[in-house]
Amino acid sequence: MRIWKLGFVICVWFLLFTVESCLCRFMVENINLKVTSSSEDLKGSYKCALANFGIPRYGGTLRGLVKYPKENQEACNNFTHVSFKPDNPGALPVFLLVDRGGCYFTNKAWNAQNAGGVAAILVTHETDDLITMDMPEHDPDATYLQNLTISSVFITHSLGVSLKKALEKTNPILVTLDWTEALPHPDERVEYEFWTNTNDECGLKCDNQLNFVKTFKKVAQTLEQNGHTRFTPHYITWYCPEEYTSSDKCKSQCINHGRYCAPDPEEDFSKGYTGKEVVVQNLIQACFYKVVKESGKPWLWWDYVTDFSTRCQMKEHKYDQECAHKVIESFGVDTKKIDECVGDTKADTENAVLKAEQHAQIGSGTRGDVTIQPTLVINNRQYRGRLDNKAVLKAICSGFKEGTEPALCLSYEIETNECLVDNGGCWIDKVTNITACKDTFRGKVCECPVVNGVKFVGDGYTHCEASAALRCQVNNGGCWEGTKEGRNYTACIGDDTKGCECPPGFKGDGVNSCEDIDECKEKKACQCSKCKCKNTWGSYECSCAANLFYLKEHDICISAKDVNTRDGWGFAWVFFSLVAIGVVGYIFYKYRVRRYMDSEIRAIMAQYMPLDDEVEVPVTRSHGEI
Repeated sequence: MRIWKLGFVICVWFLLFTVESCLCRFMVENINLKVTSSSEDLKGSYKCALANFGIPRYGGTLRGLVKYPKENQEACNNFTHVSFKPDNPGALPVFLLVDRGGCYFTNKAWNAQNAGGVAAILVTHETDDLITMDMPEHDPDATYLQNLTISSVFITHSLGVSLKKALEKTNPILVTLDWTEALPHPDERVEYEFWTNTNDECGLKCDNQLNFVKTFKKVAQTLEQNGHTRFTPHYITWYCPEEYTSSDKCKSQCINHGRYCAPDPEEDFSKGYTGKEVVVQNLIQACFYKVVKESGKPWLWWDYVTDFSTRCQMKEHKYDQECAHKVIESFGVDTKKIDECVGDTKADTENAVLKAEQHAQIGSGTRGDVTIQPTLVINNRQYRGRLDNKAVLKAICSGFKEGTEPALCLSYEIETNECLVDNGGCWIDKVTNITACKDTFRGKVCECPVVNGVKFVGDGYTHCEASAALRCQVNNGGCWEGTKEGRNYTACIGDDTKGCECPPGFKGDGVNSCEDIDECKEKKACQCSKCKCKNTWGSYECSCAANLFYLKEHDICISAKDVNTRDGWGFAWVFFSLVAIGVVGYIFYKYRVRRYMDSEIRAIMAQYMPLDDEVEVPVTRSHGEI
């Protein structure tokens, strides 16, 4: 009931600035409830609404047997005479089916948990729609909420009636609560928001959100610094209707002439801090995030909020701007930049940061308006459940595309490594222990791996083979390899070719074995009359009698004299070749060069005197010449 009152107030204040209906766009976050063991007409998948308390199981599932108590069907009292704990170790847990009404939702879940149930399935009234169950604002005995861990969901009245009828006829019904698709998981980075406020006097909710910030800080900063997530803090801000901006209530709860407001921390206007002071501290924190984000260190927000909540508490009367400045300065951040961002809170002007917060508060796409405080939004979908450190990390991990999760999400405390049991049913090379099983947050995928830059190809389940590129670097390409007598041979025939082939000097399939060929015995080499053949592993050695030399290219043995003769004739051939080149050069000079020079000389001399083979031409002068 408190949720709808709060949503109504927010919507009334928003109405002055938007054209939307006064029915706020509140989205109920759902998961699937799958009935797998019952009559055929009941089997199937049904939508159920998540509660905003207890520990959710994002990315996972929970299986159990549904039971409907014969007494105390609203679960408003303790189940003192009955237990729903499994009778035997390993037996399926119990989901307790209870009716709506009579007490708080959290009371029903708490009583179900104490009776041994692992989940509470609440049935709506006949005319009611599914809603998000939240914690009570004013429960005088709310200490139990810290220990409330079981998951709770809301189902429709019609489904509840069908389950009850089926339970009367058959054994307990097997159902599965499925969170695997509760959050979108499109890529390798998760974007999430945390809607909070600086008020530390709002009871259990304020205590829970401050404890969450302190305990989740290290994890959040690690994810942010490594680029796995993008985090943005937000602050719920309301505004006062214009006709009330001059009233004392608006003046004490709002800044900038009623534009940005927050409820009174103690809900008592006559004492303590005012909503206006809460808005100012919210604005300072939002500005701190803006400044450190611009400097490339957005994760410092977690440090600032943690220190502020410790050093500037309301109960110690230090919840003011002076204390905030001291905390800001301790991180080396310029307070002038913060003050410029905050601006004049008394002026009748808009503040860019708070205006953006109000617009962000309005839902879009699959995300509804933010009306519950605190609220965590992961990949544009609102998280439902207690702000438990481990539960939130699981929710964030479920927002990564499968196979791209950071190592933090695959630790044994967060998920179960399915590759440890029968290799997840995937391909494995037992010699090198190379496997296609890849552990993911949701389970596993069978995908041929990349090892030392070598990509394996195949279906991942029954077969994976190193691709051509660099394949011999991994397990020798799956081919035979041997070392003996200081020599190493391999049947892997190259990085760009598939298959295996025994190297020269060996025979075999190239995969399981390659045997040495005895070239001497098989008379494949060293067969001249004076040759002596000795087989070696992968090759052979050929020698000759004394004073003889072996020529491998001709497979013969020759004497030293023959070698010298061959060398002498070789020298002679070289000498005569040089002489021949010289003669040819001389002839070329004698004939071509000499002829060319003669023609040049004749041309020069012809300019001054007629030559023997030329006719003299007489020169005549005109009478006008002197």
